[in-house]
Amino acid sequence: MQTEVPANNQSVASNLLIKPEELDNWFHQKFTEEMQKYQDNKTPSMTIIATKGTMDMAYPPFILASTAAALGWDVSVFFTFYGLELLKKDLQLKVSPMGNPAMPMKMPFGPQWLQNINMNIPNALVTNIPGFENMATAMMEQTTKSKGVASIAELREMSVEAGVNMVACQMTVDLFNYAQDEFIDEVSEWVGAASFLPKAAKADVSLFI
Repeated sequence: MQTEVPANNQSVASNLLIKPEELDNWFHQKFTEEMQKYQDNKTPSMTIIATKGTMDMAYPPFILASTAAALGWDVSVFFTFYGLELLKKDLQLKVSPMGNPAMPMKMPFGPQWLQNINMNIPNALVTNIPGFENMATAMMEQTTKSKGVASIAELREMSVEAGVNMVACQMTVDLFNYAQDEFIDEVSEWVGAASFLPKAAKADVSLFI
């Protein structure tokens, strides 16, 4: 035996039902609001893997890291293989024109027309000029100084002060028989790739330099 629902109750029941399109609109609005809250409260993150130990290749990781940290990002730099040279207490970084044909050689002083000339020196000639690496390094140092660009030591200090997480590759330390006291005290972690990669996988930006 079926009981009939009074007409007034049927009207109430129909009013309580949510139409599919109304449910879709509500869900879309709620999802958009929650995603906006997440984005507003989220701290951007960046990881950098630094593998080079020359003066010219030390600038990119430290400039990017210090800039991102200054913007409030969570930044970690993993220094591995020759990149560990960038964490040494005693920085002995040189410019290496050898194998880097795209690198312009410019005079850091003299008239402007002379400073604007790219002196492309063949690698075969570079290897046969005694002291060329030291000369290229001195020219690079003079150029950065004259242009008001911070030194590597200054950029590294700025990165540390901004809260950049300096991570040293323990495998490379063991491989090259380094001692931990050769490196700056601000190294926060001594880990391997297996420990760093999960952090890189979750980062908003991950760079290999």
